[in-house]
Amino acid sequence: MNERLKNLFNVEKFEIKNYMEKMVIKNLESQIEKRDDICKCERCLLDIIAYALNHLPAKYVVTDKGSIYTRLEELEVQLNADITREVFKAIELVKKNKRHE
Repeated sequence: MNERLKNLFNVEKFEIKNYMEKMVIKNLESQIEKRDDICKCERCLLDIIAYALNHLPAKYVVTDKGSIYTRLEELEVQLNADITREVFKAIELVKKNKRHE
């Protein structure tokens, strides 16, 4: 990798983040607050998040000191519907196949 590209990935001021992670977590929080039939331990919640993220397209953005520049994707109705569907499917799958002890 050339030096200029290497430097791009070592800049402390900026980070590359998968914005879909934030959107999935926000959606999961919304769904689980309405339900008492699912385990809310750390392992189950992380399994739900991982399943949903693996079934959704990544949305990478550049962040500046932790704040995200673009939030346009949040406004897309279809994207929100897709996230809700995948998080719901993940909740149901994890509920039936808990991996914690």
